[in-house]
Amino acid sequence: MGKVFLYCFLLFAVSVYSQSVISGKVSDENEKELSGATVTLSKDSTGTILAYGISDGKGDFKVKINSQMDSLFLKMSYLGYKTWQGKIKNEDQQLNIKLLPSSEELKEVVVKSKVIEQRGDTLSYSVSAFTDQKDRVIADVLKKMPGIEIMSDGKIKYQGEPIGKYYIENLDLLEGRYSLANNNIAAADVSQVQILENHQPIKMLENFEFSERASLNIKLKKEVTVSGSAELGSGFSPLLWKAKVTPMLFTKKNQAIVTYQSNNTGRDVSREIRDFSIADFGREEFNINKSDWLSIGQLAAPPFSQERWLDNNAHLGSANYLIRLQKDIDLKINVSYLNDAQQQKGNTQTRFFTPTDTIDLLENTNNNLFVNTLQSKFILERNTEENYLKNELEINGFWNSQRGNIDTGNSKIGQRLSNPFAVIRNKLRLLKPVGNQVVTFRSNTGYTEANQNLQVQPGQFEDLLNDDKDYTKMEQSAEISTFFSDNSAGLTKNIGGVTVSPELGVSVKNQSLNSHLTVFETDEVEILGSDFQNNLDFLSSRFYVTSRFSYKKDNWNIRLTTPFNYRTFRVKGVELNANKNGKHFTFEPNLYIKNKLSSFWETSISVNFSKNFGDMKRIYNGFILNNYRNLQRYNSPLPANSSQNYSWRLKFRNPLESLFTNLSYSFGRTKRNLLYSNQIGQNAGTIFEAIERRNFSNSHRLNVKGSQYFSQLNTTLSLGSRYVLSNREQLLNGNLADVKNQDLSFNLNIESEITNWLSVSYTGIFSFLQTGFAAQDFNEIKTQQHKLDLFLYLSGNQFLSINTESYFNNISQASRENYFLNFNYQYTFENTGIDLEASWNNVLNTDEFVRVSNTDFSYVQSTYRLRPSQFLLSLKFTF
Repeated sequence: MGKVFLYCFLLFAVSVYSQSVISGKVSDENEKELSGATVTLSKDSTGTILAYGISDGKGDFKVKINSQMDSLFLKMSYLGYKTWQGKIKNEDQQLNIKLLPSSEELKEVVVKSKVIEQRGDTLSYSVSAFTDQKDRVIADVLKKMPGIEIMSDGKIKYQGEPIGKYYIENLDLLEGRYSLANNNIAAADVSQVQILENHQPIKMLENFEFSERASLNIKLKKEVTVSGSAELGSGFSPLLWKAKVTPMLFTKKNQAIVTYQSNNTGRDVSREIRDFSIADFGREEFNINKSDWLSIGQLAAPPFSQERWLDNNAHLGSANYLIRLQKDIDLKINVSYLNDAQQQKGNTQTRFFTPTDTIDLLENTNNNLFVNTLQSKFILERNTEENYLKNELEINGFWNSQRGNIDTGNSKIGQRLSNPFAVIRNKLRLLKPVGNQVVTFRSNTGYTEANQNLQVQPGQFEDLLNDDKDYTKMEQSAEISTFFSDNSAGLTKNIGGVTVSPELGVSVKNQSLNSHLTVFETDEVEILGSDFQNNLDFLSSRFYVTSRFSYKKDNWNIRLTTPFNYRTFRVKGVELNANKNGKHFTFEPNLYIKNKLSSFWETSISVNFSKNFGDMKRIYNGFILNNYRNLQRYNSPLPANSSQNYSWRLKFRNPLESLFTNLSYSFGRTKRNLLYSNQIGQNAGTIFEAIERRNFSNSHRLNVKGSQYFSQLNTTLSLGSRYVLSNREQLLNGNLADVKNQDLSFNLNIESEITNWLSVSYTGIFSFLQTGFAAQDFNEIKTQQHKLDLFLYLSGNQFLSINTESYFNNISQASRENYFLNFNYQYTFENTGIDLEASWNNVLNTDEFVRVSNTDFSYVQSTYRLRPSQFLLSLKFTF
């Protein structure tokens, strides 16, 4: 392992060639330091900028440049002062530059605001520069800013990586559920969107530990902003409605976003409260997300806007409030309630490829899904340079249920599922200075519970469960609970320029599972025997000693984490056919190195070794009916997976040219002690088991992304590509085979305001998927997605939009191409600011969408019933 780390250091070092460092101080004629002066280096006075920098609060600047030229042209500029410029030698040197006040009398001043400005590690995007007539909320503008992406689920990325925090006036009101702000704060209320690069959210650690993650801050135009929006609409057919009211308050000591939203038009309101919080670096977090052990057969959702296919009846209420109780002490309350009833209609055609045969399955599906959730967070936080305290209490409840009917042509199968889930968790993190060091205490304790029940009628797997005789019904019950607690103490101290952070802790997780499968015949009810029952208690514990070493100097950031873990596992319950107890000592180091090559370029590498062991979902011996055609168990020892992950990233960003690009490559290799087996019957029923056999999986990932804003054209252009190559071993119907997947995709996005009366938005995605099983390669799946939106501005207060979409795949025989067309007209009453909107969706009345995908050993063609052509009239206004 030491050789691997040494190799990574050497590999990183050779990528950095000789550089010149131009540094110094800039001041005025009275020796007053000038903060924020811009330094640029180029070949000559008219040449392209090769590197640039900005002076800090003390007037100091430092610019690195990689160039073979003998001399450079340096320009130093500051608002209100004469620009200093001249030739210098291309060598390390220290300069002292004095700027003189500008004495020119400006008779007429034309000010053109910069699109993107940089001050240190902060990039400020001018919202007005990217806004056009159709934009209403800040999300409309964000997606046009180069370097920033809004993913289909609402997650925000900067330079290809998720943001760490979403602030509004430097306050974190929503704690990861930032879509609620993104989709409701009016673009007209925002002056700037700031990207805080290398942002350390804990002020006490700013001088101790660096951060490689960026955060986003919304800068409002007013110090006190009281605003909101409301919408009311109705249409046909069938009878449609939508309603929304969202009052908002933003001051220095109080922030609030409250919303009520309801619709049956296909808009998924649950996206507003999706949580994108990122766990602390390097920590094992207990997963408290809703986990379903049982399910009904569902359809694959189409890869486009839910308004085209989601048949819903949704109600969402959310209240989010932040108050500053005392200086630097914040209380945050986030409570959301969601109620939704959804319907799915369509069919799925699946062809399973086994080593000796193919098996076809047709499923005509009609599902009703009922969502009923309450989510809440209560947070007390103090974040100063002297103290840090954050206590977070989270209480969530889910009371979901589902009903489904499947017609296979040979039989009609009814399914009923009840899958409630509840969780309560408290997280505490405390930092306190003691002398020249910082003492840290962490605690994460919680409890989850799920009591799930699945009924299938008539019963399946007759040969295995009922002596090959038909029977009326089968019922799977599963009761699962988990208690977890992780507590640690540590300190952080700077020793000779290296920040050392040792930590000692213990975590425990206790899970219980009680499940049984019942068979119902006309006059009999039978609870099946031990092969179909589980009564388990699983206790896992981890004692750990972790040391983190952080080093930051000049343009180098290095972090090495060395966790030593002692893990114990104990299983109690019914008679076990395999040993699932054990004690394991693991060393799971992580290395991260970043170097800022110049003002524009930076590169980083990371190496990670980890050892993962199974939880209750991977150890039970008795069969569990996961869905109507899948029986699953793990009659095997405790899973143990050893993983190695290597990644490299190269970033380029030039705010002066509004150009951002990033390139990344990663390789992962995992060694497993268990091999998973699927036994597929002639009716496509699957029995899933795990056997003890060492096997490996490998994956390669290559991503490239670039975006640039062309101010003269009012256009943002984004290009990207992704390539994934993976392979792993699979046991199918008793035959061992190697499964290979290759996935290549290209995407293009254009946001352009062509003239003052026309703007265009285009997205194109091209993908190629190739799967191989053993020596057999399946047919390559090729898909295309095109989306073109035209916005015609008829006057200053009205516009017409034409939205088109097309989808293509090369496999489906029934419908290889799908086309969609929408018309939208919006008129704004200038005196009141009320928007009147008329929408005609699905003008072509396209009634179904065909999607083709594959798994490790099957092709799946899903046909999804879409919403019909519909007309909607609505009023929107702000207050």
